[in-house]
Amino acid sequence: MTRRSVLVTGAAAGIGRAVARRFAAEGWLVGAYDVDEPGLVSLAAELGDSVVTGRLDVRDADQWRAALGTFTAHTGGTLDVLVNNAGILVAGRFAEVPLESQQREVDINVTGVVNGCHTAHPYLAATPGAHVVNLASASAIYGQPELATYSATKFAVRGLTEALDLEWAADDITVRALWPLFVQTTMTQGVDTASTRSLGIKLTADDVADEVLAAVKPGRHPSAHRAVGRQARLMLASAGVTPSWLLRAVNRRINKP
Repeated sequence: MTRRSVLVTGAAAGIGRAVARRFAAEGWLVGAYDVDEPGLVSLAAELGDSVVTGRLDVRDADQWRAALGTFTAHTGGTLDVLVNNAGILVAGRFAEVPLESQQREVDINVTGVVNGCHTAHPYLAATPGAHVVNLASASAIYGQPELATYSATKFAVRGLTEALDLEWAADDITVRALWPLFVQTTMTQGVDTASTRSLGIKLTADDVADEVLAAVKPGRHPSAHRAVGRQARLMLASAGVTPSWLLRAVNRRINKP
């Protein structure tokens, strides 16, 4: 039997690398894609025949098509799981962050996910019980000062996830968004905002990887959203019942200098 297959973006380091390792340990065939080619070389040496690696700039739809074609040549044209993990975080006061940096953040975090979902759809639709897992963020609960554009990109991922989970149900494709708070990776190294000082950076990449795997296992997962960690679970649950004025007040307190 062909092994179950998962394609992970941003797989050379951080959360993506932890996801690749986690699925490989469970016997899956992993497609690990990134722009960090040295990181992919070391991952390939670590995972051996459990992984297929390749360069992928998620902003480029043609590179997506090539990556999917190469990977699914190993699977008979099917794809069980797509993990849209690649992303960047730019911190700072909105008016002081160069516009080019914010545009790049939108291109990677939003356009990259749109590209991935669109180009992967034929392979997912050809696979019974396929899943898409999009890495969102607890910053999509309420827009975060000093992370304004990052929050906006994750709100976009949230909306896309909700829409596609409904739209693609007829194709037997489940779409889920994972909502971690801040994670201990190179992406958060050196990030010093009011919210990171208030809430800390407590999650590990392995914490998130465990939730990605749990999100695609058989069972009842009625919500399109899956919070990662105690803090995010509390925030996501309370946001659903908290009046908007109170939610704003709570976030103002979290982000108090």
